[in-house]
Amino acid sequence: MAYLVSALLVIPSILSKIELSTAMPRAGGVYYFLDRSLGPLVGTIGGIGVWLVLILKVSFALVGIGAYLSLFINDVALTPIAVGLAILLGIINFFGTKKSSLLQIVLVTSLLFILSSFIISGIPHIKTSNYEGLFNFDFLQLMSTSGMVFISYVGVTKIASISEEIQNPEKNIPLGIFLALGTSFIVYALGTLIIIGVLPIDSIVNNLTAPASVQNVVFGNTGVIIISIAAIIAFVSVANSGILSASRYPLAMSRDHILPNFFRKLTRFDTPSFSLYITVGIIALVLISFDPSKIAKLASTFQLLVFAFICLAVIVMRESRIQSYDPGYKSPLYPWMQIFGIVASLFLISQLGLLSILFSVGLIVLGLAWYWNYSKNRVARTGAIYHIFERLGRQRYEALDSELRGILKEKGLRKEDPFEEIVVYGKYFEIDSPMNFEKVLEKTSEYLSSVIPYSSDEIIQQIMEGTKIGATPVTHGFALPHFRAEGIEKPELVLVRAPNGVSIDVFNPLTHEAEETKIVNGLFFLVSPEDNPTQHLRILAKIAGRLDDDDFINKWNNARNEIELKDALLFDEEFFSIVVRNESRTGKLIGAEIKTIEIPANCLITTIRRSGKTIIPKGNTILKELDRLIIIGDSDGIKELRNKYIN
Repeated sequence: MAYLVSALLVIPSILSKIELSTAMPRAGGVYYFLDRSLGPLVGTIGGIGVWLVLILKVSFALVGIGAYLSLFINDVALTPIAVGLAILLGIINFFGTKKSSLLQIVLVTSLLFILSSFIISGIPHIKTSNYEGLFNFDFLQLMSTSGMVFISYVGVTKIASISEEIQNPEKNIPLGIFLALGTSFIVYALGTLIIIGVLPIDSIVNNLTAPASVQNVVFGNTGVIIISIAAIIAFVSVANSGILSASRYPLAMSRDHILPNFFRKLTRFDTPSFSLYITVGIIALVLISFDPSKIAKLASTFQLLVFAFICLAVIVMRESRIQSYDPGYKSPLYPWMQIFGIVASLFLISQLGLLSILFSVGLIVLGLAWYWNYSKNRVARTGAIYHIFERLGRQRYEALDSELRGILKEKGLRKEDPFEEIVVYGKYFEIDSPMNFEKVLEKTSEYLSSVIPYSSDEIIQQIMEGTKIGATPVTHGFALPHFRAEGIEKPELVLVRAPNGVSIDVFNPLTHEAEETKIVNGLFFLVSPEDNPTQHLRILAKIAGRLDDDDFINKWNNARNEIELKDALLFDEEFFSIVVRNESRTGKLIGAEIKTIEIPANCLITTIRRSGKTIIPKGNTILKELDRLIIIGDSDGIKELRNKYIN
């Protein structure tokens, strides 16, 4: 029952952490989320505290191996074995996440196979009489036990601390955490039912190897050996993932000047070497100097406190109304889910006893002391909470919005974002003579007024206001004027190429005065629906990211026509656009039916643009000259098509 209650109570914080990690996939997990939401003081307390708690949990796991080894070996020296194993896992982690995760896959797969066998083989030996009086317990005792086993679920969110190293975090982080939570709960619940059903309650009390006792009943000594191997695998798995996760906390805090600079040093495997060395070193020190089995249990209290902070962090990020806060997964039932998580965590803390609470207070004091004596004068930022204060007339940290926009750029577009569509069907202007920005804006606004319910003057006013407050990026010889508008269904894009340059004033966002004049050779005017600000920012980030590519400027300047110019912007490993022309390699497609065209198996012709109209292709659709084909597929297939028709 305690495992069930803990699973229910952990859900709000898990949902909150998924939201934060898909919005801000950065090393450091909890530290990074707390720092960017509640500020560096809380971030320092949370980061140092969770780092030490993970170290204790790893130490506890390594010592736990001894309980099972002692079934076979008398008077074994456990500490040297545990220290040696910590060093070995540290070496594996040194060679990068791939090596560590490969070990983790092998360990967990083996473990789940053995545990499944444990559960299935134990069912015939259950004595239903053992379940009599199962629900005769006091509510507060249940809550106290739930708080104690709460730490058993902490591992399901460890992926958040290495989210920076995860491919497609918006998909894989929620999937990984939900599967981890579901799997662990099923194993805990069924495994406990088997233990209770097979063993008399008297033989469970103070039994540190109860699963082995069950297997002794079922399979004899062979079963004891098998389940002991599973237990050792489990402890090694916990230790390995704990070292991987813990070593990313000093890395993240060092980047933010919370810890010294040497913690951020990376190896050629992108491993934080010093952070890893010190993490393993402290684990070894704990193993040699303390009894982790006694102090690791105190870690549940601090984890509960951190989970309450994580729920609060989501509320702060949402209420800060930072437009670039763009989680791929949003927690349901906001804010009641988070409020419940905060209240439940604090209630469980109250049931864990004075010693556990004092342990957490000690970690808080340690974090406070470090912040005031080392970090305070090195940090020049605040959290998103100041964006809430700003609404009350106080201060805010503008760089946080820029940081989140940078994360948007790294994460890229989502499948539902119509980037290719707005580029392909966007308006294009070529400006042959030198011109100032205002003249180009007049020309652009005339066109935009024909496709959105705004007059030319209203469009000019919107864009000029954005330019004066510093909302128009000017970089690499390009400008990105943009705004959001009510009453439009989809984004609109206007591309302007100006080989002879367009002069644009760059304004100081504080004084609204022009500081300098820059010459740009291209402009991208973007207008998006008012009710979808994060998609607007993702499209801007995609354009900005393409501008940073080494090959873009040459492709832009050397484009011979509108199609090649748009292709320069659209170039993507999973997207391809070609125009059927008689004088090019695509000429042989003229008159061909779609079903006769040879394209890679994983590619698809999605649309045909013909004479300003969009055609959804069918097998018998016949291609004509100047048809534009939009093709999507995997990177290998698209590369093959580029080589066939362009390169």
